[in-house]
This record gives sequence, C-alpha cells and structure tokens, in this order.
Amino acid sequence: MILDVDGVLTDGGLHYDHQGNVSKRFHVQDGLGIKIAQSLGLGIAVITGLKHGAVETRVRELGIEEYHAGHVDKVPLMEGIRGRFGCESTQIAYLGDDWVDAGVMQAVGLPMAVANAQPEILRLAKWVSRLQGGQGAVREAIMFLLRCRGQFDAAWEKWSG
Repeated sequence: MILDVDGVLTDGGLHYDHQGNVSKRFHVQDGLGIKIAQSLGLGIAVITGLKHGAVETRVRELGIEEYHAGHVDKVPLMEGIRGRFGCESTQIAYLGDDWVDAGVMQAVGLPMAVANAQPEILRLAKWVSRLQGGQGAVREAIMFLLRCRGQFDAAWEKWSG
C-alpha cells in the first residue's frame, strides 16, 4: 500500500506559528493502522510532493522505510517500490486525494481516495473512505485491505490484547 501525505495522512492544513514554522497534524488511529498492517506483512510506502521535517519524523516513528519526499511524478517511484516489494502494480493499493495522485492511481490495481478528495480523484478511485484525510481515513483503508486479504480477524486477535 502506498500513501500520499498531505490530505491523506494529514488534513492538508499547514499550521504556521508566529515565527513562520509549519506544523502538521497526524491522526493516531492512522499510525496504529500502519503498525497493524506492517505486523501482518502488508508493506507500507509513502510518496509525497513536499519535503517536511514533521513528516520525516512521523514516518521514522512508524518504521516506514519506503519514504519518498519532494516528488510530484509518483509513477516512477511506484515502479521502484513495486520492484523492491516484488509485486505487480495490479497488487498495489494507493490512497490519494489530489491531482498529483492521478497518474499513480491509474497505474495501480486498487486506486483509493479519501472522502474529501478532489472530484477527479474520486472518479478514479475504486474505493473511497467514509472519513476525510487526516481523520482516520488511512486506518479505514487498511482495515478494508485486511478484510479483503482475510487478515482482519488475525489483526484483531493480535492487537486487541
């Protein structure tokens, strides 16, 4: 599964303090969903158009090794990720929200969109979350994939204590 960041892992907002520093907000349920997916062998990668220290920190915290920042042309990166994961593009899900995600969404087997994605992206998606980006949409998408893969019960057993 490949994720966009701004508008998917975050709500897309840029929060500036009085000194001009930018912060981003991540949803803790998305983070746990990523950890659950990783624990069951579902590979997670991130491709984002912007470079930001907060994103790098969050990606590191979550143990995501496939992190690519500052790229608007995401298809070549998806191809590289596909090769490293040893799968076909038809086996990849991509969760996006905006026009820069269109190319990669058309190149993968399961294009997914967050509820508040741009209309053109919603039309490309084969699955759309009920939740908005930055509000648990990543977790919702991961739970959908785990159900499709027959791994939801194993996830529950492993993580429900």
